Amino acid sequence: MSLKLGSRTIRDEQDVVLARQQARQIAELVGFERQDQTRVATAVSEIARNAFEYAAGGTVDFYIEGTTRPQVLAVRVTDSGAGIKDLDAILSGRYRSPTGMGVGIVGAQRLMDVLDVRSERNVGTTVVMKKLLPARTPLLGPDAVVQVEGQLRLLQQGDPLQEVKQQNQELLRTLEELTERSDALAALNRELEDTNRGVLALYAELDEKAEHLRRADDIKTRFISNLSHEFRTPVNSIQALARLLLERTDGALSAEQERQVHFIRRAADALSELVNDLLDLAKAEAGKLVVRPVEFSVENLFGALRGMLRPLLVGDSVALVFEDASGIPPLHTDEGKVSQILRNFISNALKFTERGEVRVSARLVEPGGAVEFRVTDTGIGIAPEDQEHIFQEFTQIDSPLQRRVKGTGLGLPLTRKLASLLGGRVGVESRPGFGSTFSAVIPAMFEVMDPSPTWEIDAARVPVLVVEDAPETLHLYEKYLAGSPFQLLPARSLRDARNAIGAFRPRVVVLDVLLRGEDSWVFLTELKRREDTRDIPVALVTRVEDQGKGIALGADAYCVKPVDRQSLLQMLTRLTAPETVRRILIVDDEEIPRYVLRQHLMTPRHSVSEAASGAEAIRLAREERPDVICLDLGMPGLDGFQVLRALKGDPATSDIPVVIVTSRVLDEAESRELLTMAAGILPKESVSRERAMSTIDEALRSRAA
Repeated sequence: MSLKLGSRTIRDEQDVVLARQQARQIAELVGFERQDQTRVATAVSEIARNAFEYAAGGTVDFYIEGTTRPQVLAVRVTDSGAGIKDLDAILSGRYRSPTGMGVGIVGAQRLMDVLDVRSERNVGTTVVMKKLLPARTPLLGPDAVVQVEGQLRLLQQGDPLQEVKQQNQELLRTLEELTERSDALAALNRELEDTNRGVLALYAELDEKAEHLRRADDIKTRFISNLSHEFRTPVNSIQALARLLLERTDGALSAEQERQVHFIRRAADALSELVNDLLDLAKAEAGKLVVRPVEFSVENLFGALRGMLRPLLVGDSVALVFEDASGIPPLHTDEGKVSQILRNFISNALKFTERGEVRVSARLVEPGGAVEFRVTDTGIGIAPEDQEHIFQEFTQIDSPLQRRVKGTGLGLPLTRKLASLLGGRVGVESRPGFGSTFSAVIPAMFEVMDPSPTWEIDAARVPVLVVEDAPETLHLYEKYLAGSPFQLLPARSLRDARNAIGAFRPRVVVLDVLLRGEDSWVFLTELKRREDTRDIPVALVTRVEDQGKGIALGADAYCVKPVDRQSLLQMLTRLTAPETVRRILIVDDEEIPRYVLRQHLMTPRHSVSEAASGAEAIRLAREERPDVICLDLGMPGLDGFQVLRALKGDPATSDIPVVIVTSRVLDEAESRELLTMAAGILPKESVSRERAMSTIDEALRSRAA
């Protein structure tokens, strides 16, 4: 959407000054700060002066573009002069002219977010400048634009002298600000020089202490790890021997002996649990725990936990309830670690609940990007002042029930570390005497955190930089581009995207507008302003429906999610090889043959459209002027013979080569008749990628000849 704010005709010097005045006033009315008002006014003044000096006049038009915040202020300056010679050299800053031509364009380019120049010899020049409005500015619709126009009429007095005074005041303010900043920088430099030596000494001391702490931490981790491994063998032996005795392999046990062996086995199990927790903690602190993400359902996870933990129930005083989780979509994370988190929560709940129930549930949160698991009990509860302490190693809260059910004090600290490793978090809500609810929020898709991603470029494929922070969307793009000529190179943040562009040159950038905490609109304008990146095609693929703003800021394509594979490949094909793309029209009344042939021809060299009837084929052939038409013969209504004769009898379509693609068995007379009008015949039963490509290429060569 584009809304016009005003216009100014440039006929003389006075109009140039008034155009500057109008630009400054419009910038103020649409919400720009004073500094940006000056930038907009100066850029408009420079381009308007160029139109007056080199083309004897022109027109300045002001617009608001976009339907979402932030909108865009666009200024278009047109003239009917002789055009600009050496435009590329001027835009790159290499051109130098004794008259100063080009300085205004380069200066305006620096002041605005987007500057586009189109110039044709002896026809004229159009310069379009754009700047994003501040994010706080409310949306300007037709009513708001009418109000701005009314305020503008009240402000504009047509006094160029007043505008010159205003410009002088702006220059004086700018000079004063520069002087103040210079003085402040000088004072800051002196202060930094005074403190720099102290900071360096402090850093040296901190480095020394950090090294001591690192060594101590390494020693602790190695000690715990070695101790755990050394304990594991004898503990396993005690457990095995206890099982042998209880199974009465070497004879019967008296009742007292059986009771004693049960005590031994229970103590060995507790010691084994302690050893396992210590070993897991040591691995977590050393960064050696490995996440192995797999796809699994919460419903199946609950089923496994139900069977695993049923033996812990003693009597009927406590019920273990798993709520229905069939509506939760599958997770892609480490199933074993999620299970370990829930086992710790549930076993603790069963230990400290003497009657009532332990309820396990799951629900989608954030929204749909994570699953919150909750374990709620009717046990003894935890005092508020102790709720953080229970997540510290070897910490246990003193209570009569705690004395009866001794634990290691390592389960909850390990649970917190495991949840953090999976990108999640744990929490607790509890009141003494009313029970507790332990929760773990786990991302539905485990995201591999790579602070310094690297990209390996496949020379045989077209590099596509995809800036997208949603792992599931990246996974979808990866599936779409598999087996295609395009190589997906992901960037999950704008920082990664900038690093990627510094590391290699993508042929196209696919950019999502809604990145977490980042402004993709600014990144788009940055790409289109830089000389080394402005010619890289950018495709916006987003849920935001504001195509006008995207195209206004320089996007080469705009798609609203969700996008399907065919649309994505066609878009990438068009953006990466626009000069060599051959347009092919497939005509067939049956969908499956059209789909098969389209898949065979889906390459960067081809752009494919379809027609499901003879009448539609004739219409599209006249409108689109394809390079080749692939035509089926057996169609209802107008059949292939009739379509072929109509195409060859029309001067607008007679030179388009036609390839007959048919399952019909042709006799010799039919084949001769068809080959007098068609460039080739391709039987459907023998259609392959190679044969389809070669037939199309042969048809194109026949047209060129």
